[in-house]
Amino acid sequence: MGGQHFGELAKIRGIVTHKISPFEQKAFAGVISKGVPNTFRRISGQIFRVVPPFIVGYFIYSYVEGIHDSYTRKNPKDFENDV
Repeated sequence: MGGQHFGELAKIRGIVTHKISPFEQKAFAGVISKGVPNTFRRISGQIFRVVPPFIVGYFIYSYVEGIHDSYTRKNPKDFENDV
């Protein structure tokens, strides 16, 4: 085991691996030129599938909240004769 690094402890036959140094990779290569347009393309492709259920859900939620508020409110006519 003299002088071998952890990733080179076993020799596996028939499997070819390629490595590139982390210093040679460009972590943010193409983020501006390819990533931003791709993000807009993906959002525009899915917006009509995602947004309508949220709009319908919001209207249902606001309607049900209004009904709940009206049901939990006290009726002033029930307390007209109280002294």
